Amino acid sequence: MKSSVLKRSTVIAGHRTSVSLEDAFWNAMKVIASDRHMTMSELLGKIDTDRKHGNLSSAIRLFVLDFYRDQIFEHGKRAGTREILSDSVPLAQKQEP
Repeated sequence: MKSSVLKRSTVIAGHRTSVSLEDAFWNAMKVIASDRHMTMSELLGKIDTDRKHGNLSSAIRLFVLDFYRDQIFEHGKRAGTREILSDSVPLAQKQEP
């Protein structure tokens, strides 16, 4: 499978920079930024500010991975809650004859 890594230019905190990212990560960033009512530049600025080490492209990939990992975790918690709730019987139905 051919990698679709592209170098993209952007402005972060008032300075121009470029990042090399696969299309899937760039598209995921667009979705995340929209979901958070942020511009891509704002979201990239936050990622750039929060990164501890490594280059910006790696920080973006890890951010996207963490975002979707958190969504899967939250989905699992909600699914577990639904299972618990579906197993419970309302008090009105528990009355003995």
